[in-house]
Amino acid sequence: MGELESGATNIIALTWDKDSWDIGLVANFEFAATLLAVVLAGVVFRWWFGGFSFSKFEIDQAELGIGDSKLSFRPNLTDRQVAYAIWVELSTRKIGLPIDLEHDVISEIYDSWYTFFSVTRELVKGIPVSKVQRASTRAIIRLSIEVLNEGLRPHLTHWQARFRHWYDRELKKYDEGEGKEVLDPQNIQSRFPQYEQLKQDMQRVNNSLIRYRQKMNDLIRNG
Repeated sequence: MGELESGATNIIALTWDKDSWDIGLVANFEFAATLLAVVLAGVVFRWWFGGFSFSKFEIDQAELGIGDSKLSFRPNLTDRQVAYAIWVELSTRKIGLPIDLEHDVISEIYDSWYTFFSVTRELVKGIPVSKVQRASTRAIIRLSIEVLNEGLRPHLTHWQARFRHWYDRELKKYDEGEGKEVLDPQNIQSRFPQYEQLKQDMQRVNNSLIRYRQKMNDLIRNG
């Protein structure tokens, strides 16, 4: 059997059997082990410092009522972790769930919305700077900020102070005995002079937040 060597360190050897005319390629064990170690190190490095890229994910901002463009990106583990944290907040507060103003109290909904605003802002602020360099993470941050600023903030700015001021006065009058009827908070809030307009706008925002919650859930599961 003849042998043709490639390289002085015998990294790769080409073998040839003169009798059977079989040709083989033999790799040095140390070289193969080193190559495997390098590949594994690269995998670990990629996982540790940002995660693997998942399938392409798209969010239509028109569905959320915050614009007419589409976000398209490949999320990584950091993005899914942020999406999960936001999804938990939306799922455990009266914000990403359907509201029913025959039973829900508007002031309590506003308390929940304000808390969500603060928590989401802190989540975004808590994303490591090194992760913000990724386009997909910037897309999640941008979407979250737009949901806050273009989804929640306009309603809260227009309605919250007006309603709370009126509602607090009505509760005080009722507590002082001016009202002869026995009213619960839902009955009192329905007497707000612009109740129908407030109700419609609140439901619009609520529907937008429900869709946002679903998008976060889709990103967690399918991203």
